[in-house]
Amino acid sequence: MKLKIIPLILASATLLAACSEEKAKDVSTTAAAPTVSKADAVASVNGTYISKKTLETLEKEISERSQGQNFPQQQLLEELIQRELLIQQALQKHLDQTPEIQERLATVKNSLLSQAALQDYLKANPVTDAEIKAEYDSKMANIGSEYKARHILVKTEDEAKKIIAELDKGGDFKALAKKHSIDPMGAEGGDLGWFTADRMVAPFSEAVIALENGKYSKTPVQTQFGWHVILREESRALTPPPFDSVKDQIRNMLQRQKAQAMIENLRKTAQVEILLPPAPPTPAPADAKPAAPAAEAKPAATATEAPATVNLLQQQLQLQLLLQQPENKACRQNRAEEAPCFDPASDEKTLLCLQLNPRFQT
Repeated sequence: MKLKIIPLILASATLLAACSEEKAKDVSTTAAAPTVSKADAVASVNGTYISKKTLETLEKEISERSQGQNFPQQQLLEELIQRELLIQQALQKHLDQTPEIQERLATVKNSLLSQAALQDYLKANPVTDAEIKAEYDSKMANIGSEYKARHILVKTEDEAKKIIAELDKGGDFKALAKKHSIDPMGAEGGDLGWFTADRMVAPFSEAVIALENGKYSKTPVQTQFGWHVILREESRALTPPPFDSVKDQIRNMLQRQKAQAMIENLRKTAQVEILLPPAPPTPAPADAKPAAPAAEAKPAATATEAPATVNLLQQQLQLQLLLQQPENKACRQNRAEEAPCFDPASDEKTLLCLQLNPRFQT
């Protein structure tokens, strides 16, 4: 039964993997595979040797894809034997000569070559420690503070002024938010949790920065979402994460930047002709309403959050800073279980959990 489980894992990890480099390794066995001597082999299938290196590569791939889980060598070797039997069967039937397989082989080859070009460039132009430190210092220089605030969102300035008047008379901010706010967080008393200024639209963040802790805005604040009454509850300085904890993330980001710059330079000097005709505009339905102005677009999370323009590195650093805070223990535990490695999608969800919706912190 165990031998049935392993091939299924390997089929998704190597035979059908999205990574074209791994697919290219499999395909290479059907093309000009290097000669393997008996001394360097771990098995022989109808006279064809399976090399020790092939087994070691498979062990590494499986360990990486299963987050460190290891499988007995005998099980992995059995998978390689089964794979070799299938390859020999395909070659006997000349399946490698079919148009479909030829096209797929060409696709894999081209993908592998494009990766090789990037790797060759990055090898010749490596990211230096000095570049990493300079990027870290530039980001940490503007790390600033974070704020904890509540707000009440209404449609008109007059409504906002009436709420401020009630607050001046001693009204409870949370109760007024639950009663009047049209923002999704109104049900939570307008609580926005902890956030940095760049996470909110400019007029809102500027008003929060200008307030003192425990004070609310005496005049309504207008944004594209409506009119806000804002209560700044607390603020605190952000502590930069240690350089060593984000060094690899910065290196990866700078490598991507160098690779992108290299591709852009190649594009500038290349003669490129687009032969694909432009797509015709999609006709609007007869009863369709005019598109609403961009400023009135409904936000995905709250009516104060700024568009997602924070780059990947800033997001990673910000996440680490927030996860360090003791009140975010639950989110920290969830992230350890669900996203042990950085993943933009899952960590963006964690960021929203930490910054915009305290309900998810429990």
